[in-house]
Amino acid sequence: MTDDVKPARRAYRSTKRADQVAQTRRDILASAGTLFRARGYAGVSMPVIAGESGVAVETIYRAFGSKTGLFKAVIDAAVAGGSTRADRPVEERPAIRAMIDEPDPRRQVEMYAATQPGIHRRSGPLLLALAGAAATDPELERLWREIEASRLEGQGRFVGMLAARGVLRTGLSVEDGRDGLWTLCSVVVFDMLVNSQGWPIDRYERWLADRLIDQLLD
Repeated sequence: MTDDVKPARRAYRSTKRADQVAQTRRDILASAGTLFRARGYAGVSMPVIAGESGVAVETIYRAFGSKTGLFKAVIDAAVAGGSTRADRPVEERPAIRAMIDEPDPRRQVEMYAATQPGIHRRSGPLLLALAGAAATDPELERLWREIEASRLEGQGRFVGMLAARGVLRTGLSVEDGRDGLWTLCSVVVFDMLVNSQGWPIDRYERWLADRLIDQLLD
């Protein structure tokens, strides 16, 4: 009887430990995100993040490898809408799943455009800080290039999906469609129109949807 119970207890302890590790990771990401947004990348040290998170500095290094790795994880969580969502495949996120399942291509593009304001509001300050710091820090420059390459790849998948469904604008290659989508959906364009020009979010979203429909669909 005792031997039968022990594996269940070990499994329980293992599950509890995994939950604690996941919660610690979420706490670190939340604290680091707040600090990075307030002070920028260079203005935040790992000991400060550790103090705000209530963990040892070594715990952060074990979880994220480096300050750059932590910064990337914060950006990934911001783009996804939270650290829990960031750990899920993109296709399983509700807004993306609904867009993939939408049969009307025009509505698909509108739904894609509708995801962008939230992403830019959450991650924009971090990405703009990264873009500025990348000019003088080779490690951050590599991170910026990695993030932009990942964004380009994801947007290429969306354009490829339109092409596979036979709705991509006649004569437009997947590569050209991808590059146009990547440009129009950049945080720089959002920053210029919303933050600099003072556009309301709904105006930006409608403008983006119209431009993407014009570019991608017949």
